[in-house]
Formats: sequence, structure tokens, C-alpha cells
Amino acid sequence: MNRLIFRRARLLDPASGLDTTGDLLVEGERLAAVGGDLSTVGDADTVMAEGLCLAPGLVDMRVQLREPGAEHMESIESGGRAAAAGGVTTMVALPNTDPPVDDVSVVEFLARRAREVRLAKVHTYAAATKGLAGRELTEMGLLAANGALGFTDGVKAVADALIMRRVLAYARSFDLLVLQHPEEPSLARVGEVNEGEIATRLGLAGITPMAELIMVERDLRLVEITGARYHAAHVSTAASVEAIRHAKAQGLPVTCDTAPPYFVLNETAIGDYRTFAKLSPPLRSEWDRRAVIEGLRDGTIDAIASDHAPWDQDSKRLPFSSAAYGIVGLETLLALSLELYHNRHLDMIELIRLLTVNPAGILRLRVGRLAVGAPADLVLFDPDHPWQICPDEFRSKSKNAPFDDRPVRGRVRLTIVDGRTIFRHPG
Repeated sequence: MNRLIFRRARLLDPASGLDTTGDLLVEGERLAAVGGDLSTVGDADTVMAEGLCLAPGLVDMRVQLREPGAEHMESIESGGRAAAAGGVTTMVALPNTDPPVDDVSVVEFLARRAREVRLAKVHTYAAATKGLAGRELTEMGLLAANGALGFTDGVKAVADALIMRRVLAYARSFDLLVLQHPEEPSLARVGEVNEGEIATRLGLAGITPMAELIMVERDLRLVEITGARYHAAHVSTAASVEAIRHAKAQGLPVTCDTAPPYFVLNETAIGDYRTFAKLSPPLRSEWDRRAVIEGLRDGTIDAIASDHAPWDQDSKRLPFSSAAYGIVGLETLLALSLELYHNRHLDMIELIRLLTVNPAGILRLRVGRLAVGAPADLVLFDPDHPWQICPDEFRSKSKNAPFDDRPVRGRVRLTIVDGRTIFRHPG
């Protein structure tokens, strides 16, 4: 059995609150000892980790992998390599592939491909409606029994209120998770950027922030009726954060996440029609950005996800109104999130909680912990290492990110899945 010891690392386990300097022992695919001095353990490879943080591997609950159907933009293998470089050991893929994940055969295909690639662990959501068309429900119970972790129409909202009520009621009967892209489509499709001064100056059609709030508020009322577990993805406005805060205070089974662009950028990043900063939902005002940070600080927002959305050059280098929505984010998830720590918005243990045990808990996955017997899914990182983001160096097949030459602090040194090293920084 392979054995690996990390010596003198800063051990971070949000599940137990552990934040201390000590050793950690990996035996085979599991953690065998956490904390203390393990210098007397013999016959093991040793990693001297003084000055570095050792945490559970990141759990990214929102990625698009494009396989099957658009492997020229991303595949399970290229996405796995990007995840490894970003310290992500578990990721969950959206169902908007071609064909979409609305049948057991596609769930099984993705599981088989992940086993073949043997990089980051890959799970998938299944479509809430057949063909992501928003009309007819999928066989949610059967899909869940075969591995689907939750149900969503991906980058499209389930717009019809009656259909959404049926989705939630069906999910409640099986205790399943429903995830929503919270944007009222009839309001959102008329615009391209956040409604406001920037949109007016650039002559671009605006999307009112109320498009997000209207969908969140509607769904929260449906959750009151059905009692289903509901998750709002990539929340981006002050109003929706406040609505979710109120729903949680009422005791509704509601969770939400956000993505780094919504707390490190605001709508000014669009500059002069920078399509690489075109997202859905769009980048918001500075007021909204600060409200998202406050939602992370007070626990209203449960998790940070990369919202990884790879596109080829032909999809992004277009006039703004024609360009695709979304950016890649797997390789920058940790570094950008660490800005919350370096800017003193969050303690390190609080930040790692948002990236590991919290998303794992929402998804009911037995990962995201440093505990004896837990899977040896680990990320070793230097929290202070300065570097500049260079999309051309991404391992992802797609390079669409608005962070060219952005200075960041925090570099992944080692990523391990089930005791196997899947990434080692060459430096």
C-alpha cells in the first residue's frame, strides 16, 4: 500500500474547525492520520509542506464539460486537467450537452468516461425537463438512482411556474435537489449586460437585476408549497441575496452559490465591448458585488463554484450581442477566491468551507473533509505566492476568461485524488 506523509503543513478542515500546523498521513486511497507529529512513521514518501496549506480538494458544484457533443471546446479529460491544476478534486457537470443528460444512458456514459480518464472525480446533474425544453419532466427518480446528483435545466431557467411546481413536488417525493438558473427569461433575453449607466454608455440592451429577483422570489414561494430542496445558482444581486437570507430565516430548505466573477469584478469589466466579460447572469454594479461579498461573510451564500463555461474563439470573438455567455473558471477558482481572504473579508477556514464541505454537504457527497478514513482528496497550496493569470497557459481547451494579466496570490502546488497525484506544479 502506498503511503504519503505531509510534514508541517497548515492543516485546514472546515468540517471540524481544524486549523493548525501538523502532519497528515495518506495510506492507499484514504487518510490514515490527521494532525500531530508523524515523524516516527517509516516507509512512506514525504512532502515537506512548511508554509503551505493542506486542505480537502475543492468541490466545484457547477461546471460545463461539453462532452458529449462539443469536445472541441472541452472534454472530460481536458476539464479534468484544468480542475487538477486548480485544486479541484470533485466537480459536477451541468446537463446541457448534446445529447443532454436526460436519459440514464448519458449518465452512465459520463461515469464511464470519468473512470477512464482518472483525474478529478466527475459527477453530473440531470435535466429537470426532457431536452431542456421546459415542458415535460424527466424520470427524476430513475436518473437519481443511477447517479444524478440533482436536477436543473442548466443555463436555462425552468420558466413555466406550473412545470417548476411539478419539478419541485416530484423532487420532494424522492428527497432530490433542484437547482435553478435564476433569471426570468422573458426579461433577460431582451438584454446583454446589466441595466444601468454602462449599458447606456455602450449602447447595449440592459438586463434588469429584477430578472434574477423575480425568478428567485417565485421559486421560493413554490418551495413553501412543496417543501423541496432548492438551490439558486450563481446569485449576483443584492436583492436576491436578501430574498434568500429571508427564506433561510423562515426555515425553508434553500441554498445558493455564487462564482468568482460576481465578487471580484463588476460591470465596468466589460470595458469597450469585451465579450470575454459577457456572462449570464451579467456582471453587476459595485453595490451588488459588495452585497455578494456580505452574503458570503454572513453565510447566506453557501458555496463558491467556478461556473466554468468553455467556449471556442469563434463563439466569443464576435460583436457583443452575438457572443456567447460565460467564462472558464476551473484553474482560477482558488486564486480568485483567495482574494476574499487577502482582502480580509473571510478567514481562511471560512473560505475553504465555501469551496469544500459546504458544496459537498448540499450534494450529499462524502468528500470535502480531512478526517481519518475519508477519501485522500487533497490540495496543497501556497496562499501567498504571487502570479499573473495568463489564459493562454490554461490546460482547458478554451481560454475565454476576462482576467488577462490580473495579479493574484495563491498557487496550487499539489492535487491528489484517492491518494493519486493528478497535478504537481513544476515550480
